Amino acid sequence: MRLFDGTKIPVLNRALDAYALRQRVIAENLANIATPGYKTRSVKFEEELSGALQTGSIPGMTTDPRHMPIGAETAGATTPTVQTSPVGEQTDALASGVNNVDLDQEMAELAKTQLRFRFAARLIGDTFRGIQKSIRGTQ
Repeated sequence: MRLFDGTKIPVLNRALDAYALRQRVIAENLANIATPGYKTRSVKFEEELSGALQTGSIPGMTTDPRHMPIGAETAGATTPTVQTSPVGEQTDALASGVNNVDLDQEMAELAKTQLRFRFAARLIGDTFRGIQKSIRGTQ
């Protein structure tokens, strides 16, 4: 067992990775706003994390990487997935006209992602500061 597996650090680490990936995907969407036929991409993470947090099963533990995983995925092992929008999803009147990228929607999603990234970074920083305080024996 690794040192921080029992803490919220693995979940926050995955969240930071997912938000960084989402920022890159949104930047790709914005860069291709005038590309004919481009399909927007999005990152699914919160739904998978929520599902991992709500499972009531006991996670299995493998001792060798070749072993088959047992039980539900732990919250710290949740990975984000990149999805491409379906072909016929250009129903929004605000889309660019050549593809289904909506500038306003992408910018709003980018702002939400930035706030989530900053919040997760602050939480992980506070967690490490708490660990440092407990090591030093200070309050």
